[in-house]
Amino acid sequence: MSLSAVILAGGKSSRMGRDKALLPFGEFSSLSEYQYIRLKPLFDKVYLSAKENKFEFEAEIIYDIYKEYNPLNALISAFKTTKSDAIFMLSVDMPLLEIDSINSLIQAYKDNSGNYSSFSMASNLGVEPLATIYTRGLLDIAEDMYKECNYKMKNLIYSKENYKLYVKKIETTNINRENEYKKALNYLK
Repeated sequence: MSLSAVILAGGKSSRMGRDKALLPFGEFSSLSEYQYIRLKPLFDKVYLSAKENKFEFEAEIIYDIYKEYNPLNALISAFKTTKSDAIFMLSVDMPLLEIDSINSLIQAYKDNSGNYSSFSMASNLGVEPLATIYTRGLLDIAEDMYKECNYKMKNLIYSKENYKLYVKKIETTNINRENEYKKALNYLK
């Protein structure tokens, strides 16, 4: 069972006012490079999902098939571009998600891959769809949802009765605004 990671780095970053994927992060040229480097040892393959190659480092890119900016587009594009049995989707703006949490999710997938359609972490806001492992069995449902303009990843997770909500709670760690970015930079020190 091949498990790849796809880092979502093609969003509009409207709340930040500049491209979050390209923000410098610690010793790395960007948040994208930071996420790419730290996920590489954990997965069979790691990809960046984007509309164009805007990165200053070498990485495999999965280009969005559709023009809309949304994670469902990225997931469909990833399954249509790769042969991966499952894909861990991680938003580029979640650099503080702990590796231990990601490893625990990977282990849950390995232990139960035939039994569930997705494996999600949870925060105080509920399921975290951009820190979730999606299995290839969800591709047809994802494509149907896309045709219906139903882009909510939580709807995809709950579309099958056999989803698994990972019980370990995580802190919501998204960087959407300048003050959150500065706080995350301080966390690195």
